[in-house]
Amino acid sequence: MSDLGVWLAEQSKSEREYLLKHQPRDFIEIGRDFNRYYGWVTDFGFIEAKLKLLGVQPLIEDYDLGRNADVLLSQGQTETLKLIQGAIRKSAHVLERDKTQLAGHLLGRLLDFEMTDIQGLLEQAKQSKNSLWLRPLRANLERPGEGCLRTLTGHTDSVRAVAIAPDGKTAISASDDNTLKIWDTETGTEVRTLTGHTKSVRAVAIAPDGKTAISASDDNTLKIWDTETGTEVRTLTRHSDVAAVAIAPDGKTAISASHDITLKIWDTETGTEVRTLTGHTYLEIAVAIAPDCLTVISASQDITLKIWDTETGTEVRTLTGHSDSVYAVAIAPDGKRAISVSHDNTLKIWDTETGTEVRTLTGHTSLVNAVAIAPDGKTAISASRDNTLKIWDTETGTEVRTLTGHSDMVTAVAIAPDGLTVISASGGEEDNTLKIWDTETGTEVRTLTGHSYIVTAVAIAPDGLTAISASWDNTLKIWDTETGTEVRTLIGHTDLVNAVDLAPDGKTAISASHDKTLKIWDTETGTEVRTLTGHTDSVYAVDLAPDGKTAISASRDNTLKIWDLLSGKEVASFSGDAEFYCCTIAPDGVSVVAGDALGRVHFLRLEGMGDLGDV
Repeated sequence: MSDLGVWLAEQSKSEREYLLKHQPRDFIEIGRDFNRYYGWVTDFGFIEAKLKLLGVQPLIEDYDLGRNADVLLSQGQTETLKLIQGAIRKSAHVLERDKTQLAGHLLGRLLDFEMTDIQGLLEQAKQSKNSLWLRPLRANLERPGEGCLRTLTGHTDSVRAVAIAPDGKTAISASDDNTLKIWDTETGTEVRTLTGHTKSVRAVAIAPDGKTAISASDDNTLKIWDTETGTEVRTLTRHSDVAAVAIAPDGKTAISASHDITLKIWDTETGTEVRTLTGHTYLEIAVAIAPDCLTVISASQDITLKIWDTETGTEVRTLTGHSDSVYAVAIAPDGKRAISVSHDNTLKIWDTETGTEVRTLTGHTSLVNAVAIAPDGKTAISASRDNTLKIWDTETGTEVRTLTGHSDMVTAVAIAPDGLTVISASGGEEDNTLKIWDTETGTEVRTLTGHSYIVTAVAIAPDGLTAISASWDNTLKIWDTETGTEVRTLIGHTDLVNAVDLAPDGKTAISASHDKTLKIWDTETGTEVRTLTGHTDSVYAVDLAPDGKTAISASRDNTLKIWDLLSGKEVASFSGDAEFYCCTIAPDGVSVVAGDALGRVHFLRLEGMGDLGDV
């Protein structure tokens, strides 16, 4: 622990609480002592103590004090504070649930920065650990300034849509878990959960005043919500299989699009249906309302878009050009341009007054799911099943940059009113998160048959006479490698078995499964010795240390875990910012290498091994 950390720990409980809550601000506002302020907020002991007492957000806000007073700090000091704050903010979703990850995450994000004060902080972080932990040997997480600003976690199934309030401070997400969640975009905290829908929520829109939202669900209803209280105001029925919804700029009218091939215009104040628009010949997927409230554009799986007059309910024109289903449409703030996205992997920009196609934007390598246009109308962002978002210059049609970080398809995107902040949502099996982004920154010997489904892994005993296989048929099988015969089947896992490893003596095996557990087996008898629990999602990989007493596992829950096999206890954990798919322990028994869903290789070191004897 740092000298400051030791000193803080020696203070009385009330004094320590005051110091952690107020001292950084007192340094700035009362004492004008910027050097002492800077010394505190770059000290690991202070950072760790404040995180433990008050949580992530108050700690992040301490760095704003210095950045607001940057004229009194050197350029190097200001940059150091920015980097530390950025690292903490990017790791907030991990630190909120596991504060012991602080040292590992600071190292993982800041090791590449050679500033003296950064390296001093990281040295303090390393020295602070007095128990078993996995220490990153090189930067293995996104650095401050890269990728998204913050990750929002909370939904338990795919996130289908997201909308940002006009003030940019609040966002609402819609999910296949049947709920909507309201988020504080500045702190990344979940404000409240809106419950009421009985099936997947497909779309959400926020009224211009930010006080009302409307959601569309597979339960064949739309619901109007009071965003300030989280209460349901009313339910709109008589529209089956609703896929999209938009609110007019006046906040008094909403339009829903449905798989029943109709659009409906609603009076949001009374909840009554004003009229029904018909004309598409196949499922309608999306709808957008022009700023003048008089024009609506709908997108359909019939490969067309249609422009409608909302006052008369008549179809004005049909836009053709896409070669596959049109999945989303957005109208520019001036109402004169619209952008559509399609499963033909393209975006198209349209002149809404003439119905002509202005240009086609190409670059995505898979289906495009969503698009949003910045308030200035000059920039658009698209979301795709290729796991990326792309920023486009709408005036030239050129791709500005690609945003990567999601580990599955990106299903929705929204741009804040400042045009600089973007929130994206992922709805794939591997990723149910939202992310906030800053837009600026060889010979077959024989075949062994027996498993009834995919074989995912195999390990060979040191004597070379025995092998063990893992399969998605939920079993493991032990084989005689000389004869190719099955010796026995190990049954116990309740879901897919993803990985297996054998101890050096060949008598013990450990398996990893989709059932969130690892199991230790006696290979001579085929009996299960014990089950290791602790992961909260599928376990993809496992590796045994050379001594056969320690194992490491990698999971879809974004963690690596170290296990003591004699006791069956978890003795250390490292949380990343993506699913870990593979892991291994080097022959030295302490060096760890792991790979994640974003294509990165993590190098870590298992330290504090002496503590294992006390487990």
